[in-house]
Amino acid sequence: MPLDAVAAAHGGLDDFHITAPVELAAMLKQLLDANAVLNLNAPNGTAVAVTLWTVDAARGVISFSADAQSPQLQALIECNEAVAVGYLDSVKLQFDLQGLLLVHNGRTSAISCGYPRDMFRFQRRNGYRVRPLLRHAPSARLHHPMLRDMPLTLRVLDVSIGGCALFLPDDVPMIEPGVLLNGVELDLDADTRITTPLRLQHVTSLQHDAGGVRLGCEMVNVGSDSLRALQRYIDQTQKRRRLIALD
Repeated sequence: MPLDAVAAAHGGLDDFHITAPVELAAMLKQLLDANAVLNLNAPNGTAVAVTLWTVDAARGVISFSADAQSPQLQALIECNEAVAVGYLDSVKLQFDLQGLLLVHNGRTSAISCGYPRDMFRFQRRNGYRVRPLLRHAPSARLHHPMLRDMPLTLRVLDVSIGGCALFLPDDVPMIEPGVLLNGVELDLDADTRITTPLRLQHVTSLQHDAGGVRLGCEMVNVGSDSLRALQRYIDQTQKRRRLIALD
């Protein structure tokens, strides 16, 4: 949600604004320790997924790990500024970055920039999400957007009326945030199979031994029949979970 939309909904941003140096440092340390995936979004529409590498408040500098082979990287650096967006559990963190610089050190590359002056902390969207029951093993079938000859079958982690989360294994090439995934076939159970475009909104790291990352996706232009089927699936999954809990 854009900042102006959040402000309109909540009557201002003061409740979400972090400016105290101690709080700011604490949030950055949590991102660093969690190895959380952040999306750097430039004004020209470029988006690059990174992780926080170093935080140096004394020098006023932070840096991010970077894939030097990423085609979007140079376009990001040329903008010299970006908005970083990342997630810690149920919290969304967003902060501005200035003075982007690509630094090479032997075999590694990093994006260096100025230490953020402030940060915004929001709760994630409140649309109800359900985790599919394990015995149904729901999946999403699609083609990798950068490698069209690579078909993918990804596990569905959770579903809401407007989106879903998919599990991307470490051995599959990364998909960049902002990409539109066309013709995704969601096979949720024997009665719920829908086809819809998905827009990748964010990439989130999981536990270190999970073997992959979480792709948070928004459903785009979903038909009314598909929405009804999706709502029915969510309602039925909720009921089944309640019955299991009572056993």
